[in-house]
Amino acid sequence: MFNYGIDTLTVDKAFGIAKGTLKAFINVQAIDKVNSCRQKVETIASSNKAVYGINTGFGPLCDVQITPDETSKLQENLLITHAVGVGNPISKELSKIMMICKVHALCQGFSGIRLEVIERIIYFIENNLLPVVPEQGSVGASGDLAPLSHLFLPLLGEGEFWIGDEIIPAKEVLKKHHLKPFVLQAKEGLALINGTQFILAHTIVGLKKMEYLLDLADVAGAMSIEGYQGSESPFKETLHTIRPFKGNLVVAERMRLLFKNSENIKSHLDCARVQDPYSMRCIPQVHGASRNAFYHLNELAEIEMNSVTDNPIVLSETVAISGGNFHGQPLAMALDYTSIAASELGNISDRRSYLLIEGKYGLPRLLTTRGGLNSGFMIPQYTTAALVTENKSLCFPPSADSIPTSLGQEDHVSMGSISGRKFNQILGNLEKILAIELMYASQALEFRRPNTFSEIIEQNFKIIRNKVDKLENDRILKDDINNMILLVKNQELVVK
Repeated sequence: MFNYGIDTLTVDKAFGIAKGTLKAFINVQAIDKVNSCRQKVETIASSNKAVYGINTGFGPLCDVQITPDETSKLQENLLITHAVGVGNPISKELSKIMMICKVHALCQGFSGIRLEVIERIIYFIENNLLPVVPEQGSVGASGDLAPLSHLFLPLLGEGEFWIGDEIIPAKEVLKKHHLKPFVLQAKEGLALINGTQFILAHTIVGLKKMEYLLDLADVAGAMSIEGYQGSESPFKETLHTIRPFKGNLVVAERMRLLFKNSENIKSHLDCARVQDPYSMRCIPQVHGASRNAFYHLNELAEIEMNSVTDNPIVLSETVAISGGNFHGQPLAMALDYTSIAASELGNISDRRSYLLIEGKYGLPRLLTTRGGLNSGFMIPQYTTAALVTENKSLCFPPSADSIPTSLGQEDHVSMGSISGRKFNQILGNLEKILAIELMYASQALEFRRPNTFSEIIEQNFKIIRNKVDKLENDRILKDDINNMILLVKNQELVVK
């Protein structure tokens, strides 16, 4: 059980709530916090003191005071005017995680929203009523205004929901569920659309995917080394304890596990080769650096998941601070750094694939014994090369850019929404790159039989061979590659 606004939200818990395997509630303690803060907002709204977003206009119109009679219309106009996103809809998973993160933030009792509005969002979550949200239009401060506006338009009976794979107007869906649209009150529109939940949801989804891909990259590297008959000595514990970066230590330990009890490794311990190319020898240093970036982003994401990122923050009946907790820079910069880290996993994977087709150390050129008539595995490496270059082009850091908005009132923005989207694009390409390396490595292992490998490598070899046969003569490889990509996407390969 998870208590919104009270318990600590993590990546795994967010996914558990989204999948329905972890039940989430608002307990009495959170309800008291929400109701108490709402009372403070109502006191401020009825006073003559100008407080941003409660009884004033927004952005450059913050100097225009709004009468109590106009308060509700002000909040409605806020959502309607900010719902200007364009492009393809984000995934249903992202929409759901955005709502989960927003509910958790609102339940901490600093946003001034009514309990019944939060309960309606929870109803959407629990009944898979997932709003349609365009992917483009946020600059990452004042939070993710455009996507969050689209996310919460259905509260007003506007916007659209995903029902299965169909897009249905929100009015129709609410009517079917016997739900009346809300009339927003003071501060509520601003509480809903100010925040970093679009950036955060992309971060959460990316972290979950990258956690698996980091482990899988180690497996792919180990399988390639076995196929290449490379050395296990670069992974000895002593070497890494004298340069003890956390990620390096973890990867080196994993590589030792992936070579445990391998007959193939033992079969060439006394060979004349002195050292392997960097893409094999330096796996702990390269994969480890990517892990360190992952650890950092995960740490920041968990802080953000449990933070209040709307504006103003309501502290008392007389104090509502208009600050900058909505600014996405803390995640944006780390997302850009971790995008480079994910891209590098693909970069080094492509190099290992290339080594396997060079025709060295007992492997036939292009991993086929019938070269000439057959091209073997010549061409899939073209695909990995293209994907690697695409990822490099996606590594330009959006957080290094800022374009003033809102007549200069919002004169520095994070562009973190773009960082989050690009991070996930890179990870999608990485899945394909690793899938092709694993296909190459499996073919290379065929030439090392009857030697056996570690239990994990043997398990994965069997899983792969159930989907992709050994290549004897040229055939269309598109289906093989797609089968490998599905194994990776569905996380069916054993990594631990």
